[in-house]
Amino acid sequence: MSARRATARSEAPRCDRDNGDVLVLLVEDDDSIAVPMAAGLRRQGFDVERVATGRAALAASGYELVLLDLGLPDANGFDLLRKLRAVADVPIIIVSARDDEVDRVAGLEAGADDYVVKPFSLRELAARMRAVSRRSSPAAGPDRQSVGPLVVDHREHRVFVEDEEVSLTPKEFDLLSLLAADPGALVSRKEILREVWDTNWYGTTRTVDVHVASLRKKLGHAGWIETSRGVGFRLVIPT
Repeated sequence: MSARRATARSEAPRCDRDNGDVLVLLVEDDDSIAVPMAAGLRRQGFDVERVATGRAALAASGYELVLLDLGLPDANGFDLLRKLRAVADVPIIIVSARDDEVDRVAGLEAGADDYVVKPFSLRELAARMRAVSRRSSPAAGPDRQSVGPLVVDHREHRVFVEDEEVSLTPKEFDLLSLLAADPGALVSRKEILREVWDTNWYGTTRTVDVHVASLRKKLGHAGWIETSRGVGFRLVIPT
């Protein structure tokens, strides 16, 4: 836990946590959006604490991810984002009806980890939430990920298999890191393109296959990366 996050928790009332995967702070003033959204996320396995104002958002703590609407009655969304980022070292996803590129860029530059435009698919939102949570999860390790004999060292940007170093390109390293963040979990092509290449990648998905093939060869066994045809890939320990 970071010092900033610990400070935020100690200075404000704590949100109560049940048994879900991640405690989410939903900052949304529109009941017609917030109520079904919170219910849907709970069905997806998240715990949700909903607040309707910027003031209440700054008073909350204990959360592990923030869903932030920009159109709040008492605060400028971008200013609130900066204040939240200053006191809480957790993933923040903007969920807004503003779909202008200027707003998306401003949100990401202000510290958001992702930007989702309303209306949206709840399943896609949940997938994005899990993706940003995996990237920031202490369980995954800030410096090293280990999957059997495979080690991904983020601090030194190096990969080892059976203590032998494997030379990867930057994109191959990022792709392997994404798959290693949750071994065995299926990662869709769309998520890979979004996380490894760009939020708005317009190129062919064939580039994913090319990099996966190269990774398999360099890791020394094709079984390291399984393919779910037409869906995506998962990292497993080869048998």
